[in-house]
Amino acid sequence: MNFFKRAWLYLTAKVGKTAILMLVFTAIKVFVLAGLTIRQAAIKATENAKKEVGASVTLSVDRDKMMRKAMSVANNDGSPVRIEETPVPLEQAEKVSKMSDVKDYSFSTSANAAASTNIKPITGNSDTSSQQGFGGGRAGEEVDTSKSTVAMNPDFHITGVNNLLTLPTFEDGTAKIISGRAITEKDKNTNNVVIESQLATANKLTVGSTFTLKDEDSKDREVKVVGIYKTTKVADAATQRMTSLNPANTIYAHYVLTNSFKEGATDTSQQTIDSAVYYLKDPAKMTKFVATASQKLDTDTMTLTANDQAYQQMLTPLNNVASFATNIVILVAVAGVIILSLIVILSIRERRFEIGVLMSLGENKAKIIGQFFIELFVIMLVSVSLASLTGNVIGNAIGNQLLTQQNTTQQEQKQNASTSQGGGGFMGDLSGPFTPSKQEAKQIERMNVKMTPKTIYLLGALALGIVLIAIFVASIGILRLEPKAILTTN
Repeated sequence: MNFFKRAWLYLTAKVGKTAILMLVFTAIKVFVLAGLTIRQAAIKATENAKKEVGASVTLSVDRDKMMRKAMSVANNDGSPVRIEETPVPLEQAEKVSKMSDVKDYSFSTSANAAASTNIKPITGNSDTSSQQGFGGGRAGEEVDTSKSTVAMNPDFHITGVNNLLTLPTFEDGTAKIISGRAITEKDKNTNNVVIESQLATANKLTVGSTFTLKDEDSKDREVKVVGIYKTTKVADAATQRMTSLNPANTIYAHYVLTNSFKEGATDTSQQTIDSAVYYLKDPAKMTKFVATASQKLDTDTMTLTANDQAYQQMLTPLNNVASFATNIVILVAVAGVIILSLIVILSIRERRFEIGVLMSLGENKAKIIGQFFIELFVIMLVSVSLASLTGNVIGNAIGNQLLTQQNTTQQEQKQNASTSQGGGGFMGDLSGPFTPSKQEAKQIERMNVKMTPKTIYLLGALALGIVLIAIFVASIGILRLEPKAILTTN
């Protein structure tokens, strides 16, 4: 009788022991399968998050290097610390925008303007006109008399963009277009502008109206209204003292038109911008992108700053769940090896007489070990099948519970951090219009835990590994047995 048949006869004759061993093995496989499916679902959710939540890289002037350079010069000759503004050359910004990892980009710049014809700014308190402008400075500061009157005391702040709707204030709903359209790349080399609704109402301007502004060289420039937006931002005490900082006095235009408003803007071949924000296709490649893009730039004056906060916020709970699921697989697999090894060893001790008879009849020890392997292998196949029937249900229940706990923990940590940091400063929100959006990423509240053929293959491979290790540990005792000693003892 070959060992395959003996293994089958034993399994059918010892139904009770077979059932107990099958339940134990099934329980082990259920937890292993739950860990595998949860981990796979977390990885899949992470991949989807990469596509849904973008990461941005901002190109701007490296003010830290400029400050160190200015202080070095001042220390050497004893002169006051002066920081020369160095804008970003448009040519270099465009080189980066053409890289394959860039999904979209937003160029931006700013300039000042004064009222001329058919336009008056929205003003704050009537008694603050003498305090208006940038030229007044703080007590003890030297006034820069080289700047024009418009640059020192502007009525309007012009924000230059290539796509208005990508600005954080428009993305998060702080501002929205209520008439006409937004500024886009099609407005390049035009005099089109978008103005705020309060400014439009006060000056009786509508879409299609024209008015004249004075640029920083005090030259008249006619512009045309193509859109009107409404903002929920209000002028606080600080902005009421500076008319151009009143949110209602912010005018949006294409960055080419905005550049032409700057003082001394005569050489159109040397276009510059204040900053550029690049939105990447894959946040996971951010580090590589920054390293590659830096090679195209003058890093002595410019810097690339990565911002993947939203992406990392979304990934943190998922990474924790995936890590926990991996630990489940490892711990259950180790426990499974130990439990099955003990069961097989105890079973062999009970079957010593059977082993002794077979060996006395000339049966090879390898075939006896093979019989035990076949018995466990059959039980393993049934257990894997039973575990597969419950894998999706248990995986979803455990996985989503873990994700909920991780999301709750993250929210509590953020609330505690926010409480410890306190509220905003006396100047309110000083983030610029080009700052990448601080809007929080929407949390992933559920994972779609679903078995795949790959999961079943991994479960089968782990189950087979557990069986092989258990049989190997148990076979050490079988190889030491001698038939005469076994039969004499029994």
